[in-house]
Amino acid sequence: MTDSGHIPFIDEQRALETVCGTLSQAPWFAIDTEFLREKTYYPKLCLVQVATPDMVACIDPLVLDDITPLLDVIFDPQITKVMHAARQDMEILYHLRGAVPASVFDTQIAALLLGLPDQVGYGNLVQELLGVSLHKLHSRTDWSQRPLDEAQVDYAADDVIYLAQAYQLMQEKLRESGRLDWLADDLRSLSDPALYAAHPGNAWLRVKGANKLSGAALSILQALAAWREEKAQRLDRPRGWLLRDDVLLDIARHRPGTPQALGKIRGLHENTVRKHGDELLALVGQAADTKPAPFPARKLRQRLTPAQDAAVDVMQAVVRLVGEENGINPAVLANRNQLEQLLLGNTDVPLLQGWRKQLAGERLQGFLEGRLNVRMSGGALSIT
Repeated sequence: MTDSGHIPFIDEQRALETVCGTLSQAPWFAIDTEFLREKTYYPKLCLVQVATPDMVACIDPLVLDDITPLLDVIFDPQITKVMHAARQDMEILYHLRGAVPASVFDTQIAALLLGLPDQVGYGNLVQELLGVSLHKLHSRTDWSQRPLDEAQVDYAADDVIYLAQAYQLMQEKLRESGRLDWLADDLRSLSDPALYAAHPGNAWLRVKGANKLSGAALSILQALAAWREEKAQRLDRPRGWLLRDDVLLDIARHRPGTPQALGKIRGLHENTVRKHGDELLALVGQAADTKPAPFPARKLRQRLTPAQDAAVDVMQAVVRLVGEENGINPAVLANRNQLEQLLLGNTDVPLLQGWRKQLAGERLQGFLEGRLNVRMSGGALSIT
């Protein structure tokens, strides 16, 4: 263990085992990670910070030979892991072990039930709940560089010190309001491996502009995007370093059949043509005669009539009113797409499940069936 001021910096195996022994006895602990991915496909884990009400430590995975003891406590389903905006941290853990931990509490998700803004940042959460203003001096630190100085370690530790305090306060507030159980389904979904697995066959869905293609052009894009994803994963390099999205789209549209035609694609580097040209041309030729995979149903949104669009506006107003009445951010109740689906008769939406149904879903159904009215009363919107 290296002495870094008052924060233990764990870079020796024995010290790691001691810290993990403490964590294994705790019912919960706060955790955050620092990582880089500018030059890699997979995020490079550079630092792990952990805290309970009684301890805090920064763990150095770049120096330690084996972080299995740490992963073991993180993946212990009996211990709650407290994170803020957990998706990126969970993605890192997924790539480390091919699975994601259960029993995760995301303070960003929980904040919605306390009336805080949608996707509230960690600094704003700490300011709102604890009255502490966190400095951002080291927000652009290259966490892969060693040694880290005392100020950097202190900055990293703050990400879990105040997270642990915020969690305790949020638990208390949610328990008092009877809303702690409301989070269960939302938090459980964070442990779905499908959220973090990047399947090459689905890579085309992340290409901006894919929805403008059809037929052979779409088939070619799908093949090119899958090839790029597989290559990026194998080489551990960013997708854009191989081929940018706009280049993929241009190849798909122009369907080059020769190295000369391929070389005329704007933005396609000559080195890429030299190294991968034959592969790319083969993919274009094969995919041009293949039927494209269909867009997922959720990508195809039905165009609403002006009257229907106005009705959704009213439904959004109802959702905002319900949120205000209950001190809840309306974003946690429903988004506009879900309201559109409900208007069109789709009942398979979160708004008609569990506590959301009791709070807002039944009211909206009443409005759509003509049993409830939305009107102005005393200068304010009311539902009768």
